[in-house]
Amino acid sequence: MQAEQSETDAAGHGINAEEWDRLITRLERKPNLVELGIYSVMWSEHCSYKSSRRHLSKFPTKNASVIQGPGENAGVIDIGDGQAAIFKMESHNHPSYIEPYQGAATGVGGILRDVFTMGARPIALVNALRFGSPDHPKTRSLVAGVVAGIGGYGNCVGVPTVAGETQFDEGYNGNILVNAMAVGLADQDKIFYARGATPGNPIFYVGSKTGRDGIHGATMASAEFSEGDEEKRPTVQVGDPFTEKLLIEACLELMETDAIQAIQDMGAAGLTSSSVEMADKGGIGVEMDLDKVPQREDGMTAYEIMLSESQERMLMVLKPGKEDVAKAIFDKWDLDAEVIGMTTDTGHMVLKQFGEVVCDIPVPPLAEDAPNYDRPWNEPPKRAPLGDSAYVAPEDYGQTLLKLMSCPDMASKRWVWEQYDRHVMGDTVDSSTSGGDAAIVRIHGTKKALAICSDCNPHYVAADPYEGGKGVVAEAYRNLSAVGAKPIAITDNLNFGNPEKPNTMGYIVKAIEGMAEACGALDFPVVSGNVSLYNETDGKAIPPTPVVGGVGLIEDVSKIATLKGAQPGDAIILVGKTTPHLGATLYAREILGLKGDALGPAPAVNLADNKKNSDFVRTVIEAGLVNAVHDVSDGGTACAVAEMALSGNVNAQMLSHRNAAIMAYFAESHGRFLIALPMDKVDAFNELIKSHNVAAQHVGDFLEDDVHNGPGVFLGLDSIDTGDFVSLADLRAAHEGWMPKYMAGE
Repeated sequence: MQAEQSETDAAGHGINAEEWDRLITRLERKPNLVELGIYSVMWSEHCSYKSSRRHLSKFPTKNASVIQGPGENAGVIDIGDGQAAIFKMESHNHPSYIEPYQGAATGVGGILRDVFTMGARPIALVNALRFGSPDHPKTRSLVAGVVAGIGGYGNCVGVPTVAGETQFDEGYNGNILVNAMAVGLADQDKIFYARGATPGNPIFYVGSKTGRDGIHGATMASAEFSEGDEEKRPTVQVGDPFTEKLLIEACLELMETDAIQAIQDMGAAGLTSSSVEMADKGGIGVEMDLDKVPQREDGMTAYEIMLSESQERMLMVLKPGKEDVAKAIFDKWDLDAEVIGMTTDTGHMVLKQFGEVVCDIPVPPLAEDAPNYDRPWNEPPKRAPLGDSAYVAPEDYGQTLLKLMSCPDMASKRWVWEQYDRHVMGDTVDSSTSGGDAAIVRIHGTKKALAICSDCNPHYVAADPYEGGKGVVAEAYRNLSAVGAKPIAITDNLNFGNPEKPNTMGYIVKAIEGMAEACGALDFPVVSGNVSLYNETDGKAIPPTPVVGGVGLIEDVSKIATLKGAQPGDAIILVGKTTPHLGATLYAREILGLKGDALGPAPAVNLADNKKNSDFVRTVIEAGLVNAVHDVSDGGTACAVAEMALSGNVNAQMLSHRNAAIMAYFAESHGRFLIALPMDKVDAFNELIKSHNVAAQHVGDFLEDDVHNGPGVFLGLDSIDTGDFVSLADLRAAHEGWMPKYMAGE
């Protein structure tokens, strides 16, 4: 039997003194090295959610369409006709900073397994990326590596990357964020769960062999960085998308045979977490012979086998007598597949190697009975409003728009998304990677489609986590509505710093509470997600970044809107009220040059107006009354209309009173949309305005050529004869030129 471990050994595994006492109390003895390793990963923040569990319970998790909420590999929603959409988002932040290509690639692979382990064929990938300041020496190489990793894995496995976002801020200089989301389709009567295993059945290991890569990856993801942490590269997994493709097909084929009782992918903490989670959810025990685990390296210890995070692996509990059926399918797909143990009625995890018991520990303390902290937290401070100097009119509104459209956050990310295959599988109708509010993916063989988006404005959350949290959810709701989809549910990825710091914990608590309020008011529940904490380097936390992935249903894919369809002669209609507020906006950051607390408070979110306006927009889209729709967010209406003009290659003219022009053009008030309305649809549109009781205003027009000095965007001041102009050619060059020039080192 292996030697007992000490409290000092436990500290080296990230287990503090209080947790050590808890461990030996539950175990009634000191653990050996294998057992300590298993406790350390299962009690890590990444696996146990020990700092956030009690707050995550505030999220609404059900509505009429939710089939499975949090607690399984992914969330499941009813999309009609006996079909279900299955989706989840997860982080791969720390690995992507250390080894950007493999970190990002294996993030894609891991989130795909969360989806197809439930019986779904993956149909879409999404990524939400945050990098440091463009002038930081590491940023360009991190961008290149992460984008190549996402494209390399997703393109090879044959699933389209259809949506995402890419932002830059110096707050991510030492800790980038790579959040990956996958969406899949399944029949409702063919969904598979980790729960349901009963005693006396074979435990079946499938996929790639186990190696030494990724050991203690879950623990690493639950710790802060220091400068020079590149020596942690051995904890980053290595991905193989071709093997993953085989694994998808083999698993889906086996799922047609009624051989599987329970199934779990081997993600964070590998064989440990997959076996523990199935045992815990079934209320059973497991006994495994580690000599039977397929291994690609000689001399692997039990500790290494259990903590390896080698990719492209799954664990199943088979129904009695189904071993040969399962083995034959995986042999056909040239994948390793071995029975490595049996489920038991003991409630213990028992591991053997070389005929010796190397681990015998009860399952419940590893899972539901893991530590659950009520961390102390401080109320985040309120920021003072911006001073009067912030509202002094710029010298030239056209040049101001040009600067905003070419800044790193707002500039086109074509350089990024052109490296992703957005159309493989043949069902991508529209991709938000190319600037739209949400991606649209047809449900194969039907007239239905899913709309998918990813959203977060960390500047709002930093300014006011409660309002910012509300805003994250509200924007996802608007983005889905802007393409004509009925929003159904969200997955989230909550990225924050060290929860042991009361100030950081305050942002976590208030952001969750704001998000929860919005989810409840919008009937837009959380069905899956991930919490990524300790995103710090040398004690400096990232900006609070709770990312939301939204999914909605389009009943008829012929009744959609995008930002591309505006035609000359269309009226520009603003739906929603503009409030006099510039705090935390793109204008405040890029034009006024404000940072930190000087940026002022975040815009308030009126959830009732967001819902009412979004419902109205979906109604007019379904009625076929509009040519294009765009949610108003970063950069206000000026940037929104510029994006519509560029996408449709059409000229735009807007009009505002001079003394309100800054607000009219650059405020980021929530709940607003721009609509391109054909003149022959005005009467029908106005009738719907009355019946929905929404605020809507004619704020400009899309024009024929040769108006205001040629093709471009004109921001009028008091009249259409006075104002500032920027040409479409200059806008396009600035908007689409920044990223290629940056990546070329120009």
